[in-house]
Amino acid sequence: MKYLLLKHYRGGPTPVTDMPMIDKWTPEEISAHVNYMQEFAARLQESGEYVDGQALAPEGTFVRYDGEGRPPVTDGPFAETKDLIAGWMVIDVDSYERALELAAELSAAPGQGGKPIHEWLELRPFLTAPPTITE
Repeated sequence: MKYLLLKHYRGGPTPVTDMPMIDKWTPEEISAHVNYMQEFAARLQESGEYVDGQALAPEGTFVRYDGEGRPPVTDGPFAETKDLIAGWMVIDVDSYERALELAAELSAAPGQGGKPIHEWLELRPFLTAPPTITE
């Protein structure tokens, strides 16, 4: 079972610590956080549960098709993903319970003062089969 873990800058319940790290954390706190993430991913690679993951830059653009022969529409009246999504990780685990366990562990990455950030992560399962369409 594959799951997507989404790390959010904002959205969801209020985090225990202040975010985002770039504006408020010391270089040492950022390094400790990044090292935790890398060690977490390395451990999951060893167990065969890691598929992929990336941190995302804050820059980004919404793009929408606006019809044949027309330029794409960029940016929009919607909340921008670049303000919401900080990064992601894909895991491949044996059960939903294991996915919850790993998400909770990832939520404990260190933040300011080395304390766990208790970050809210969005856990989304991948579709295993296309939906059935009935008429």
